[in-house]
Amino acid sequence: MMKSGKFAALAILGLLAINPAFAEEKSAALVNGISIPQARIDMRVKAATMQGQPDSPELRKAIREDMINLEVMAQEAGKLGLDKNPEVVQQIELAKQSVLVSAFVQDYAKNHPISEDQLKQEYEKLKTKLGDKEFNARHILVGTEAEAKDIIAQLGKKAKFEKLAAKSMDAGSAERGGSLGWAVPGNFVPPFANALLSLKKGEYTKEPVQSQFGWHVIKLDDVRDLKVPPFEELKPQLQQRLQQQSIKKAIDDLRAKAKIE
Repeated sequence: MMKSGKFAALAILGLLAINPAFAEEKSAALVNGISIPQARIDMRVKAATMQGQPDSPELRKAIREDMINLEVMAQEAGKLGLDKNPEVVQQIELAKQSVLVSAFVQDYAKNHPISEDQLKQEYEKLKTKLGDKEFNARHILVGTEAEAKDIIAQLGKKAKFEKLAAKSMDAGSAERGGSLGWAVPGNFVPPFANALLSLKKGEYTKEPVQSQFGWHVIKLDDVRDLKVPPFEELKPQLQQRLQQQSIKKAIDDLRAKAKIE
């Protein structure tokens, strides 16, 4: 199958260049009589500066040259009839859709800003979820209750937890002697979290703990106070999370209203 992603990009540039709806008064260059709008150069410059490049004559010249190259190739692709290729047509439609979706998301975010109160409420929810302690725990995951009971029996006979953990179904932690590292209970499924909270430092569960993953034997190595970062430090992440939730709700609402067959 023809790899037409590049051709689609070139074709859409060519279509934009000849579409009156995108006509611009100021032209940055003419390629075989087709205008490359200065606004398109400016858009590329803006994208580059947002990524840390300084706006300079050299940057603008390089972008202009690149746009000319793209226009030359797009025109040639049109002459070859590649803009009529069904796959290219679909790629162009997808590119157009992607641009429109991006514009919608930006417009929605602009018109539905997250308030300071919402951010602070989310911060308080996060603090409540995290609690004031974090736990350094180990576990051994097996497939049956009988296996878990056998492990507990071996631990009662002074077997090393780390050695037994080598046979855990959780391959990631098995390599570390069952260690899960430092974490808050909220990171675990409820049965696991509840069992963990019932343990004292150095203890392990005397009964198997069942979850959707299998049967666990859990050991608590240590506990320490948890220091939640200040609000201002977490504010950007909270902003992003709430904005994503808001946009997801908007999409769900649009789907609910749409006639989908």
